[in-house]
Amino acid sequence: MKIHHIAIICSDYEVSKKFYTEVMGLNIIREVYREERQSYKLDLAIGEHYVIELFSFPNPPERPSRPESCGLRHLAFSVENVNEKREELINKGLNCEEIRIDEFTGKEFFFTQDPDKLPLEFYEM
Repeated sequence: MKIHHIAIICSDYEVSKKFYTEVMGLNIIREVYREERQSYKLDLAIGEHYVIELFSFPNPPERPSRPESCGLRHLAFSVENVNEKREELINKGLNCEEIRIDEFTGKEFFFTQDPDKLPLEFYEM
């Protein structure tokens, strides 16, 4: 029917919480500390749409990004204006790649990454 949510495990909960809420602008639905797992679970939404579960766990292994490995490659977000979003993220301190054109759709897109180097794509609607 549709994707319900995407789960992300972070290495530094406070840094990632700030990134996804203040930099990316996602809304907090619910935040829970699970004592038995020594883990936070933060449910995040774009508008009213639940999209990301952000988890913290003690000492998670680092995520391989380069060279690209099997598994989830990146998260892609639709935006109305790629140029404005890229400028906004650069002004918030992110290192953003140059804007590219999708050779099949003709749409503009660019990549940046979250605090744990998870690639994030911003794609023109």
